[in-house]
Amino acid sequence: QVLLVESGGGLVQAGGSLRLSCAASGRTFSSIAIGWFRQAPGKEREFVATISWSEGREYYADSVKGGVTITRGNAKNMVSLQMNSLRPEDTAVYYCATGAVYNYYSDTAYAYWGQGTQVAVSS
Repeated sequence: QVLLVESGGGLVQAGGSLRLSCAASGRTFSSIAIGWFRQAPGKEREFVATISWSEGREYYADSVKGGVTITRGNAKNMVSLQMNSLRPEDTAVYYCATGAVYNYYSDTAYAYWGQGTQVAVSS
């Protein structure tokens, strides 16, 4: 069992910034990446970014490139998502996920999920 806890969500004005954090604990030895997904009301879950330590690189959705940076903290299995220049369309519940990922872009590849943190961007 792997436990994931997100934090850092909140309300921001358009153009503002937020830094989300994800801490993984438990049996994380099988996890090779931590990814971020988001789900807006009435929409399907959308890939945002993933950091893979098995490959030593990051992956970003085309829709968020330039405004999002995913980084790994000093502590193992801790990942942050820095979001700048936020827009109202970025409003969503943001989830972090991990597992023995075989496709970084697909939510079905992640076995463990956090409960999400709400991000709301006002115009």
